[in-house]
Amino acid sequence: MATAEVEKFRGRYAALSVAAVVIMVGIPLWWKTTETYRAWLPYSQIRELDSLQLQLSMEVEVVFSRGTLTPEQQKKVPLSQIREEQHQVNENTRLKYRYETKYRTATVMEEDALGQPSTEDADLSLHRLSESPCGSVVMYVIPQSSTLLPEGVKVYVGQRRTALLRGWEALGGTLKEVLAVLEPQVEQVLRTMSFSHSDITAALGDRIRGSRLSRESLADSMRAFKSSPGYEITFSLLNPDPQSHSLHWDIEGAVQTYIQPLLDKLAPVANHSVDSQILYYAVLGVKPRFNRELSAYTLSAESLAHVINPIEAKLGSNAASSNPVLNFLLYVPDAHHAPLLIQDQGKREVPSNAFHSPRWGGIMVYNVKDQYGPEAEVPVYINIDMARVMGVFLSQLRLMLGVQPTHLAPGFLLQSPGSAGLTDWELDRLQWTRSVENVAMASTTITSLAQLLNQIGNIVINDNIAQQVSSAVTSLQAAVAELEAGNLAFALQYSREAILASERAFFDPSLLHLLYFPDDQKFAIYIPLFLPMCVPILLSLLKMLGEIRRSRAERRAKKD
Repeated sequence: MATAEVEKFRGRYAALSVAAVVIMVGIPLWWKTTETYRAWLPYSQIRELDSLQLQLSMEVEVVFSRGTLTPEQQKKVPLSQIREEQHQVNENTRLKYRYETKYRTATVMEEDALGQPSTEDADLSLHRLSESPCGSVVMYVIPQSSTLLPEGVKVYVGQRRTALLRGWEALGGTLKEVLAVLEPQVEQVLRTMSFSHSDITAALGDRIRGSRLSRESLADSMRAFKSSPGYEITFSLLNPDPQSHSLHWDIEGAVQTYIQPLLDKLAPVANHSVDSQILYYAVLGVKPRFNRELSAYTLSAESLAHVINPIEAKLGSNAASSNPVLNFLLYVPDAHHAPLLIQDQGKREVPSNAFHSPRWGGIMVYNVKDQYGPEAEVPVYINIDMARVMGVFLSQLRLMLGVQPTHLAPGFLLQSPGSAGLTDWELDRLQWTRSVENVAMASTTITSLAQLLNQIGNIVINDNIAQQVSSAVTSLQAAVAELEAGNLAFALQYSREAILASERAFFDPSLLHLLYFPDDQKFAIYIPLFLPMCVPILLSLLKMLGEIRRSRAERRAKKD
């Protein structure tokens, strides 16, 4: 009897010991070793970025030359004025523009520069005196009788960040009245040389609805490629009839002369790489129609949409790069379909004989049939005029990279960008929009990633992802602060870092949902493991509880 009692107590203690080990050691150890590692993320700062409040600040300097102010008015300068505009784009996005305008009189050296015989010389001389900071605009008001501006021109915009305004002879009244007369003209110059509200709202992209954009702004934003750290530019020569035409193009020299200066100037915005290729027996996907009146084959505007797909399959792609590809194709028609002309929707000939496709590139048709006679020996050697070709491709490249066409007010004259392909103020305008676009895209990416990780708790957040997210948030905050301070170059740099870090975090391979099991599959895996072990322990505990209850009941019965 005593031995049986000892064995019973020993069984109880063994069951309790096993249960205690399982509950106190086994379950915590299993929970710790199988838990999903999730590094800390700055969720509070990410939530603040979801409500985007951008302030764009820029400096404007208005310089009065000799003869535009009376001596009494000159005593009131220099002075500064601040003008602010606020726009509530939607419930989560608000824009604020801050213009700090400084008024002063011209120095002696600036007066000498304004005395140059031409506007181009004056613009260059003023640039050499002092280089304006990135994102700023300087306007020089000259007398109405000045011969520096051509007849009928009220405003001249140079290659740099300088504009010349035809003013007036010294007027009476207060300086405040003079500035009130000048203000509309200053605003027109700012809309031309700097950002506009439509440009900034178009740059916000997915954060706002398309209905809030004007048709013109929407078309411009859809034409250009979205902001990217880099772009691949490919020039292709299509020779469908190599038996008749032996084509030669100096693409390397043409790129160095016409394209590379533009890309060098765009280096702060993005990285660019250029390559070229020649494709033989590559034909258009549309059969051109012969026009008896023009004695030429034509491609209508309706058929241009069907030209790209068959050719695109033969272009190839750079699999080693994830950057967008800009394609520029030079097509030389075969002898049986030449000359080939492109017509617009009004059935008129396109002067450049070229067209472009939004966010893809451009195609130019280059006719060579007039360069040789019917008795020429085939294949005919053709030397392509690269100046003519690159003039077309350069204008298309500007549009694809986001350099929007300028809509001039009456009386405005713009100086050509020259060999650089881009003026300083056009570069500033592009940097404003790209900075805002980068901030909008990076903030959207980070907030989307935070919501995803918050909703799916079994996704691993490793230290690398946490570091990229923190870096993106820090860069975003710095970019917003630099935009508010008016430091455009630094704002663009931080915004590029933000979008790079946010995309690296969002597209990290470890975040793929296929790498993790849903909860029902986890139960299916762990139940066969734990059920055989837990059932005996639970039965033993239940048996012990039953015996304890019976012993307590017997004790009470004896007491009674």
